[in-house]
Amino acid sequence: MYDKLEKGQIAHFDVKSQLPRWIYESAMQAARKGEQAREAITDPAGVERRQQEIRDGIERCLGGMPVSDTPLNPVVTGTTTGKGFRVEKVIFEPRPQVYATANLYLPDDASGEAPRGAVLVLCGHREQAKHCDEYQSVCHYLVQTGLIVLSLDPIGQGERFGFYDPQAGEAPMTSVTEHENVGRQCLPLGDSFARYMLHDAVRAVDYLAGRPEVDPARIGVTGHSGGGTQTALLMMYDRRIAAAAPGGFIMNRPHFLLTGKAQDAEQKWPGFSAHGLDHEDIVLAMAPRPVLVLATTYDSVPIEGPRHTVAVNRRFYEMYGASAKLGLFEDVNVHKFTVPLARAAARFFAEHLLGRTAEPPETVELLPAEALLCTRSGQVIGELSGARNVHAENAERLAGLEAQRLALPAPVRKQQALAWLGERVHAGRKPCDLNPRISGAGEIGSMWALRTVWWSQPGLLGHALQFFEAASAERRLPVTIAVWDGGTARLEEHAKWIEETSASGRIAMVLNPTGIGALLPHLNHPEEKPFKRFGLMDKFTDELMWLGDSMAALRVYDVLRAVELAAGLSNVDMTDIRLYGSGRYGIYALLAALLDPRIRSVQTVNRMDSLAGWIREPFYDETDSLSFILPGMLRHFDLPDAEAWLREEGRLGEAAAEVTGQRGAGHPAAG
Repeated sequence: MYDKLEKGQIAHFDVKSQLPRWIYESAMQAARKGEQAREAITDPAGVERRQQEIRDGIERCLGGMPVSDTPLNPVVTGTTTGKGFRVEKVIFEPRPQVYATANLYLPDDASGEAPRGAVLVLCGHREQAKHCDEYQSVCHYLVQTGLIVLSLDPIGQGERFGFYDPQAGEAPMTSVTEHENVGRQCLPLGDSFARYMLHDAVRAVDYLAGRPEVDPARIGVTGHSGGGTQTALLMMYDRRIAAAAPGGFIMNRPHFLLTGKAQDAEQKWPGFSAHGLDHEDIVLAMAPRPVLVLATTYDSVPIEGPRHTVAVNRRFYEMYGASAKLGLFEDVNVHKFTVPLARAAARFFAEHLLGRTAEPPETVELLPAEALLCTRSGQVIGELSGARNVHAENAERLAGLEAQRLALPAPVRKQQALAWLGERVHAGRKPCDLNPRISGAGEIGSMWALRTVWWSQPGLLGHALQFFEAASAERRLPVTIAVWDGGTARLEEHAKWIEETSASGRIAMVLNPTGIGALLPHLNHPEEKPFKRFGLMDKFTDELMWLGDSMAALRVYDVLRAVELAAGLSNVDMTDIRLYGSGRYGIYALLAALLDPRIRSVQTVNRMDSLAGWIREPFYDETDSLSFILPGMLRHFDLPDAEAWLREEGRLGEAAAEVTGQRGAGHPAAG
């Protein structure tokens, strides 16, 4: 019966282009802010002020850094030899009971000589990480030029599968999947998964700096793809880095926006663009220290990006008379740390860390992967007593935040939480007239259905279907605004609620928050699943986080504007406006009720019980799971707090008792 309404579109407006356009324009405004700040730099003192802003900015975006004063407790578990070098198999603790596995390549002539330059190799998204062919090759080219090399397994890769099951002898997720799984759970804590990746790299530098063979003043870093991301983070944060060769990552946001791609968890730095920071600043943070940007011309990272970023930074290096220390090396190839890139990096680091010209060999002979393992089993989880993964670190972080919240007097906690929520929901929104209009009508049984549109904010239309009994068409009626997963694309499964609400003498207004139902953006192809991990909507949600915003905050604002709309409609009794939330999107109704006293009551069903409970779940359905996250929310309150405050005010509806206890695992959104 609701089929036509579910598929109905909005006439007279191109609503399917509005969200991509709005995000792109917002991102370009942020990019211009950064451009203006960099253009204002006229001397080395200005460069150094900007560098401090970059360092402070990235640390804020990541949620602050873990402490680095805990013992590393390094252990060499074995050695193996190659042509002209030996490899020590090292395990150290970047954080207590978090075990990092690494291979230290030492040239045969490194012992007994004066300390020399070293390079930290940070691996991209290869399951075997340090001992896969691609990254092992890089280490060989570097060590053959006389450099000491430390190759580190990232979290969720190599010997660090966080969810490894020793009994089964396998892990249910590795690499990108693990990163995204725990990375999303970092966000409500006010953290980015990148804080752990960066901290591992910082502690790896600590380890290198403590080796007698290494000169602490001559430590460089390189990596590609995800390793390029880690390299970029270290370039911005750790002033000890003497030279850097980031690969397969350096671009800038305006160029990347055109790719339509989402990014992995460690590549999400909430608020980075809002601070006016961009990839140009990653390189600027190193000036005048040597940087060689590594790129491939057929990369998914558009080649225009690194070319632009290096060109922009040329001026800053010239201020120091160091233009020759900044370079770009391109290989005509796809997204990979290719042999030409590895050999270019070896020449670059030999020059700047060893002070000599070196020509790496044309080819290298790799070692068997099993010869490079630091553990007997191949995984730290299950072998090393008490080994912890990021999921455990998130749980510990959560417990600390909960204790901090509970230490505050209850009235103060509520006041601070509501102030924070109001700021997050309203920040950067430009007020505008609603200018509502009816965009179609029809009959469903005994009900009228009115399609209503209005301006939620400049550039973004809101949309809802109003359902009410035809016999009541001339009367002012109380209204219940419904927010559920899928919006008007999922009317049939909520038909009972719609019809019962209408029969009770109320308007049932089914809201499409931004990007939902008729407001879903254009798909790239008909078979696309827009709510899957790294799908269309994840891409837009990522970009909002870079801009210091979030899809959740945007949609809570949509609900507030729908309340404002309802209060001004001629057929609505503005003294009785209620909200109804169902499924994951019920969070929008709950949070909106906290911010608008005009909302008489709010009811939610089948909603996740708490974000804390979701974070404590090691496995969950990732579908559309970025959509309900307000980064940093758990530093201030959780959903049970919201319920308690509304209950105190007498505005929590009875249906809240029907919460199923699902922790975000069973309510994937549909189109």
